[in-house]
Amino acid sequence: MDLLNVNDLRVEFKTDHGWNEVVKGISFNIKEGETVGLVGESGSGKSVTSMAIMGLIPSPPGRITNGEILLEGRNLLDMPKSGYSDIRGNKVSMIFQEPMTSLNPVFTVGDQVREAILLHQNVGKKEATEKTIALFDEVGIPKPSERYHYYPHELSGGQKQRVMIAMAIACEPRLLICDEPTTALDVTIQKQVLELLLDIQQKRKMGMLFITHDLGVIGDIADDVLVMFRGDLVESGTKEDIFHRAQHPYTKGLLACRPKLEKNPKRLYTVSDFLENKVEEDKTKEIEYKEPDKSEKPALLKVEGLKKYFPIKGGIFSKTVDHFKAVDDVSFEIKKGKVFGLVGESGCGKTTLGRSVLRLIDPTAGKIIMNGQDIGAMNPKDLRAFRQNAQIIFQDPYSSLNPRMTIGNILIEPLEIHGLGGTRKDRLEKAANYLEKVGLAGDHLIRYPHEFSGGQRQRICIARALMLEPELIICDESVSALDVSVQAQVLNLLLDLKDEFDLSYLFISHDLSVVKYISDEVAVMRGGKIVEYNYADEIYKNPQQEYTRNLLDAIPKGL
Repeated sequence: MDLLNVNDLRVEFKTDHGWNEVVKGISFNIKEGETVGLVGESGSGKSVTSMAIMGLIPSPPGRITNGEILLEGRNLLDMPKSGYSDIRGNKVSMIFQEPMTSLNPVFTVGDQVREAILLHQNVGKKEATEKTIALFDEVGIPKPSERYHYYPHELSGGQKQRVMIAMAIACEPRLLICDEPTTALDVTIQKQVLELLLDIQQKRKMGMLFITHDLGVIGDIADDVLVMFRGDLVESGTKEDIFHRAQHPYTKGLLACRPKLEKNPKRLYTVSDFLENKVEEDKTKEIEYKEPDKSEKPALLKVEGLKKYFPIKGGIFSKTVDHFKAVDDVSFEIKKGKVFGLVGESGCGKTTLGRSVLRLIDPTAGKIIMNGQDIGAMNPKDLRAFRQNAQIIFQDPYSSLNPRMTIGNILIEPLEIHGLGGTRKDRLEKAANYLEKVGLAGDHLIRYPHEFSGGQRQRICIARALMLEPELIICDESVSALDVSVQAQVLNLLLDLKDEFDLSYLFISHDLSVVKYISDEVAVMRGGKIVEYNYADEIYKNPQQEYTRNLLDAIPKGL
């Protein structure tokens, strides 16, 4: 029996240039107890589809111009807006991508879940509290009666997402919509959340619409798969059909652009390769794979016994009572022209380590030596010269770029700070050249950050890092916020630039498949320490630590 029927749904939004149709007549069904995966890149229309089902399309500027959304045979689009209050949270619930922005910071998590129960169910406060604690226990939150009184900031990312799941299932909905619920999570937490969602769904016989841009995740959780591209539903079928017999070039591109653990191709395919028919269909043609580069090269950077401790204050006088050891006695080296991967879960200390290397924060102890010079012993003038030679690319490109500056001014700012590059005209010519190096047009210099997509903004950040012609670039989760197809483009670009300019990278990520693809050597961090350190292929073929094996096992495999 069909739980949900979406028939010829069309949604459009008003812009400065008229009405823009973002969902173009799509149709699909979800049965009771079935999980349907909806996959596509940012801007494909998948989240707008979920918002339409929930009655959350903002009007203005959005409107549903055609179609039916039938929940158990009842057309939700025929209901008055007030009727949705009985549907949302009760019959249909939704889990959003970022739990921190979905939870109210001034109320305890228990009170927020209890409020949903009191709103939709005829129970008293005591019974609602007991049910909330039981839900926390069901979704695997430790010490549920204690965590009931915690505020959102006191919980980890994975625990906050479990609170959101508890809130979504509190009123036993018939349909659960999950909009990118694991995108911001580490692979191990992601695996736990996926297993939890499947377990709850099977117990409660819910239908589930699972939205993501990652087909690997879809392979682990979905029964049937829908593929959206620019507002159209371009392909649908069982997950076996999609993974093994994909027909549309867009679907083939999504499947091909994700780095594989088994072998590293010399270049990752991108979606545009398939859409533009650049990929030859000759199955006899052998893909060229990279051989691991184990050649010995001189060290560019040496880190010896690095420590970074943060004081923990306590008592009425806020005295230091202990220290949090974010980085605890770490040593490694990065060779010239090579990529050193640093991988681990959130909180392991990898970002603190990267910032300590650049002296953006001062280490507690240890040595950082680059080209034979001790960074820790440098005076301000020498440290300024060092920072010219070592640059960083941050995770979120939008917050890394000043929204009030043009791209041209953003790119030439480092040259102005260091007094390099000649006249303003010379600097702008260099900026245009580097924009072209990263695949953008030189005439984009007069535009502002908000006029670019996420992938284009990250390319601008890469161009800015290149402006001072450094030897070392630290990439701090620089592709984790991108769609998998854009991620493939940026990874290819980083490797091309490495070869062209003989760059070395410290590549920081929680994604092991990405780290394996780009890195020559890999270190695995846990609790501020490096627990495993080897050539990339050796770590993946023969991991020595159980922690590393668990990280590898948690990677979504698809089919």
